[in-house]
Order: sequence, then C-alpha cells, then structure tokens
Amino acid sequence: MAKLPFSFYLQDDVVDLAVQLLGKKLFTRIDGNVTGGIIVETEAYNGITDKASHAYGNRLTPRTAPMYEAGGITYVYLCYGIHHLLNVVSGAKNNPQAVLIRGIEPVEGIDVMLERRNMSKVAPRITAGPGSVAKALGIDKNLNAKDLLADEIWIEEGIKVHSENIVPSPRVGVGYAEDHALLPWRFYIKGNVYVSKPNS
Repeated sequence: MAKLPFSFYLQDDVVDLAVQLLGKKLFTRIDGNVTGGIIVETEAYNGITDKASHAYGNRLTPRTAPMYEAGGITYVYLCYGIHHLLNVVSGAKNNPQAVLIRGIEPVEGIDVMLERRNMSKVAPRITAGPGSVAKALGIDKNLNAKDLLADEIWIEEGIKVHSENIVPSPRVGVGYAEDHALLPWRFYIKGNVYVSKPNS
C-alpha cells in the first residue's frame, strides 16, 4: 500500500482529520521489525485557541516546536515521565495542530508487539490507549519530528469506516482545559475492542 501523501496532512480542519485517520494503518520499522495496525481511536488538538493543546496561547517551546511545523511529521512527547505519546502534526506551518493516536488494532508484527509489551498473548490492552500504542510500536523520542513518509514511521490507507460507526466523545484527561474539556474531539470506531476506556 502507498503511504498517505503530504497533502493529506496539510488539511486545515484538524477535527475532521482526526475522523479521517480512523481506519488508516499506522506502521513503524525499528531495527528491521515492522509493526503496525489500524487506527481505531484519535483525539484532535486545535492549536493556539484550544485550551487542551500544548500550544494553547501560542506556547512555542523546545517540546512543542514540532507542532509549529507544516503537517506530515510526528510530535512525540513523554507524559507523566512514563509514557511516550504519538501525535500526527497537521495543517500549515505555524498553525500548531495535532492528532493524538489513542488506539490501534494490531495487524502486523504482533509477536514483536507482545515482546515490547511484556505480554504472552494478544489482549485489547496491547494497543488500547496512547501509551500502549507507542510502546507496542517502539515509539519514543527518537521518532519525534519524523517525516511521516520516512522509513521509520508512516501511515497508509486502510479500511473504510462509515460515519454511523464513528463515535465522538470528550477528550480524556484534559480537565484543566475548562470548557474545552467537554469538546467532542475524541473519535473512535464503535465496538472495537482496542479502543481505550474513557478513564484511561
């Protein structure tokens, strides 16, 4: 399958992009091992006006710098000093939008994912939740600000997800964002077992 073109990531509407990413396939190639799966859960972060965004109020720091680049690269950061989280940067340069990848359904390199997750058999927790996604796919700060047409990380076309199977809901863990905490900018595929629990 062909990698998604850069033009896909340059769309202005990050919320719509978060919906479009559902069903796409995310892959990494690390130390020769290809792992990946179908994206089943996303969250949109809408730049400087979004109180839940790292770039709210035009905060440009060494950490947030990748968000300010043109779409089509990764933004990987460490959450609570424990979990790396993968975001897809979108939109025009200096408009710091990103989509957090919260869950994937594993399809490729499952044996490698199990090893990375210290699991003996496949269960939903292998890739449900953004920290689990990153660990299973071997994503850490080495993949920060990476071109999404690179050999190490990329996204391909996947399955068609019909609108009636897409559920919008408030984002997770953004209580600090006041009224923006209630925005229904988390999207997931209805009934998929690899969707994280709302409190994860």
